[in-house]
Amino acid sequence: MTFDIKKLIKEHAGENFSLYEAHVNPRFARALRIIGFDRCYETAKGAYLWDIEGRRYLDMLSGYGAFNIGRNHPVVRKALCDFMSMDGVSLVQMEAPLLCGLLAGELKNRIGYGLDNVYFCSTGAEGNEAAIKFARCATGKSRIIYASSGFHGLTTGALALNGSQVFKEKFGELLPADKVPFGDLNALEDEISSGDIAAFFVEPIQGKGVNIPPAGYMKAAGELCHKHGVLFVVDEVQTGIGRTGKFLALHHETGAEPDMVIVSKSLSGGYVPIAAVLMKKAIYDKVYSSLDRSVVHSSTFGKSNFAMTAGLATLSVLDDENLMDHATRMGNLLGERLQTLAERYEFIGQVRWRGLMLAIEFASPRSLKLKTAWTTVNKLNEDLFCQAVTIPLLEDHAVLTQVAGNQMTTIKLIPPLCITEDDVDWFITAFDKVMQDLHRFPGPAWESLMRIARNAMPGGRSKSRAAAE
Repeated sequence: MTFDIKKLIKEHAGENFSLYEAHVNPRFARALRIIGFDRCYETAKGAYLWDIEGRRYLDMLSGYGAFNIGRNHPVVRKALCDFMSMDGVSLVQMEAPLLCGLLAGELKNRIGYGLDNVYFCSTGAEGNEAAIKFARCATGKSRIIYASSGFHGLTTGALALNGSQVFKEKFGELLPADKVPFGDLNALEDEISSGDIAAFFVEPIQGKGVNIPPAGYMKAAGELCHKHGVLFVVDEVQTGIGRTGKFLALHHETGAEPDMVIVSKSLSGGYVPIAAVLMKKAIYDKVYSSLDRSVVHSSTFGKSNFAMTAGLATLSVLDDENLMDHATRMGNLLGERLQTLAERYEFIGQVRWRGLMLAIEFASPRSLKLKTAWTTVNKLNEDLFCQAVTIPLLEDHAVLTQVAGNQMTTIKLIPPLCITEDDVDWFITAFDKVMQDLHRFPGPAWESLMRIARNAMPGGRSKSRAAAE
């Protein structure tokens, strides 16, 4: 019997949630049903998704930022098919893969900072785990410092650097790590001057909340780290590969000097798990300090030529389609139009962005009637208000968005970098209508919100915040 993936998918079309509930994560499936996100997507291209009924959606989430060049990009697909057609070799392990060296060279040239060596692995979390180990080995110190609201993955080591206590609850003792307020240089120096800190891990723009630091913060943070013998580790898992209009978000700030940089997510165009940790030679020499330590840290799939092919093709697409400049133009267009809406709608507190990484932060309105509605909803659940935006965007306007993090009243937009002006129009028109409805209290939007709150209550605190990266 020949395996036929097309036949298998066709036979089980529409069974997504019943199978997921039965065999994977029934509570997450229930959360998606409560907020109306129980769609069965069938095909995807560029910035769009289609469900099994043929409805087209605008993807403003892009797989948590894994599809910077758009979904199912034909150039990357062709490269992968070509590699397979050659009966290409991969994962011999006792070898030095050609494509691994080529992709490492490309990354070094694009990232800069004198980062001499590249370690490949599969995910952003795994990249952060490696960086934690490398920092502790290179410095001989164990403590790590991270920024409040930071997110570096959910594996045990990376979890210690998570700014949200929700993710840490009930998982026991973690490695020694302490947080400092994001953007606060005085707090950072107070903490790292203790002399027992291995590294400071920080995102140049935080994925949780899309928090952008004050100008000059990253440069100054790096200088403080080096003054006190602390490694400066920059997590570009979500902000890298052109997301903010430059290859790294760190490239927006002149003079910053990281000791390690981590990239992942969209490096393969979303096709294959991949991550890379770039480091100074001094760190490499401490970790891989002798021939018998030459494989002291490794990852089975880290040097996969399949992943390397995807990575090289993705970088080519990023250049050929001028996607970084396009991200700047589309991000500015979207951000400026959202700012115009903020002048009309009381619930919009702030719009912030860099390239195509945007946040719409909601805040308590001025008028008494709307303030009462705001207070009531937030007393029920701190994560609930944003669902009054994301749910109708999906249900009524076919726009997929996400909450920016736990206990936040912020929506995050991280669409593929290939979105068009028509897509911006699509989103703005939809968001405008949702805001109109929310500014009518009482009204259908608020009735739906209360219904969601009631549905979620029996299971305890609403799960509708569903992990946002």
